[in-house]
Amino acid sequence: MTGQEKERKWRISDIGRAIVNSLVAIAKGQFILRLKVDKYFLQVVWTFFLFAMFILFGLGVDVTLSKVENNKKRLQELEILHTQKRYELVSLSRRSTVGRLLKENGSRVAEPQKPAATLQE
Repeated sequence: MTGQEKERKWRISDIGRAIVNSLVAIAKGQFILRLKVDKYFLQVVWTFFLFAMFILFGLGVDVTLSKVENNKKRLQELEILHTQKRYELVSLSRRSTVGRLLKENGSRVAEPQKPAATLQE
């Protein structure tokens, strides 16, 4: 045996075995103990807590931004409705002015007393 062969004590098949052992350790809750990082447990928990807070904060911002976009769309629709109502109000004012002018000039043309009938199919 050469020097390189003595130094190499693991084989490629050992990788699969290590993965299976790691998964079993995770399932049993012993993974951190096997890695011997139990003295850093609080730092690991704190790091996961911070990551969770960042994710929740990001989701909260996302929800807020989607509400803002929906409110902008609704506000545009309401502005359009407001503009239409204002136009109708101004046109009613003009109609009454035109009606008054027609009466003053002796015309028989006037506002209809009943709304127009629509044909229903």
